[in-house]
Amino acid sequence: MTGELDGRERARGLELLRLLLTTRSLEERLDRLHRQGHVAGGLYRSLGQEAGAVGAAHALARREDGTGDVVAPPYRGCGVHLTMGATPEEVLRQLLGRGSSPSAGRDTGAGWSDPRRGLIGAVAPLGTTVEVLAGCALAFQLRGEGRVAMAFTGDGAASTGAWHEGVAFAAARRAPLVLVVENNQWAFSTRSTADRDAFLRKGSGYGLEVDSVDGTDVLAVRAASSEAVARARSGGGVQLLELNYFRRSPHAPHDGQEYVDPEELAAWEARDPIRRLLEALPPGRHDGSEVDRMRVEIESEVVETALRVIAEDAPPGSAALAGVFAGEEAPPPWTRRFPADARPSPATA
Repeated sequence: MTGELDGRERARGLELLRLLLTTRSLEERLDRLHRQGHVAGGLYRSLGQEAGAVGAAHALARREDGTGDVVAPPYRGCGVHLTMGATPEEVLRQLLGRGSSPSAGRDTGAGWSDPRRGLIGAVAPLGTTVEVLAGCALAFQLRGEGRVAMAFTGDGAASTGAWHEGVAFAAARRAPLVLVVENNQWAFSTRSTADRDAFLRKGSGYGLEVDSVDGTDVLAVRAASSEAVARARSGGGVQLLELNYFRRSPHAPHDGQEYVDPEELAAWEARDPIRRLLEALPPGRHDGSEVDRMRVEIESEVVETALRVIAEDAPPGSAALAGVFAGEEAPPPWTRRFPADARPSPATA
C-alpha cells in the first residue's frame, strides 16, 4: 500500500472505501439474483479488481452536465459506473432489464451509456473501445475543450487489431487519451501473453507514456491515474496505465474456473483491495465499528433497492418498436452518388 493517509487524503480514503464496499456488495447481490433467475443476461464480476475501476475513474473530472471527462468502462466495470455517479438502483435496473433502466430494458449488459456523466458504453468486440474513445479524445482536442477520454480494456483485448489501430491513430495525433489495460492474468481461460512486460512494451512501441501499478492498491491506482490524466490533459498525448491484479471470480457464472491454480488464487485473495485500503487508513479516523456500520448501511441499501427493482415491470413488447424506423430511404453517401471519374472530394460533396 502507498502508506497511511493524512489531511484531505483521509476523507478521500473513506470515499474510496465506500465506493469499493458498494461495488462489492452490489455485485454479490447481483450474483444471487442471477442464480435466482432475475438477471436475464450475463454477469461479469470484478472481484479483486474493484480498486482499478474505482481508483482510475476517480482521477477523472467527474460532472453530470456532459462537460466532464469521459470513460468507457470494462464489462467488469461496476465500480466505474458508481464512481462516475451512477446509483445502485440504476445498475440493478440495467442488469435486471427493467423498463426504467438506463437502456430502457433494451439491453441487460454492462455496456450502457450516460453521456451527461461521461459514461460511454463498452463496445464489442472489446478492442474497438479504443478506437471509439480515440475519436472522443480527438474531438476534445480539436475543440480545445481540455477534456480527457479514458478507455478500459483487458489484457486479451490489448492483443486485437482494433486495439492497435486505435492506439496508433491516437498516438500519432497526440490525443488526450488514457488507456487502462486491466492485466488480470486471464483472457477467459487463456493466458493472454507470455511476456510479463508485454503491455508496457506495446505502449512504448507507439511512443506512449507508460506506467504499471499494483491494481489491488486503490491509492496507488488513483495516484498513477491522476498523473496520467494530468499529462494527457496538458498535451502529453496518449498515456498507458497497466493495472496488475487477478480475476478472482469466474469469467461468468457458467465458468467453473478449473484452470486456476488454487494456491495462486489464495495468494491474490490475501491482497484483497478492501482489506489493503483498511490497513492504510490512519488510526483514529476509523475503527472496526465505523467500518461495520458503513458495511451494514451499504448492504441494507443494496438489499432494499434490489427488492424494489425486482418488483418493477419489464418493458412491454411494444417498447421494442420505439425508435426503430423502416420504409424510409436514406440518401446514399457521397461515394456512391457520382461516377468514379467525376467523384468530388469529401469536402465539396
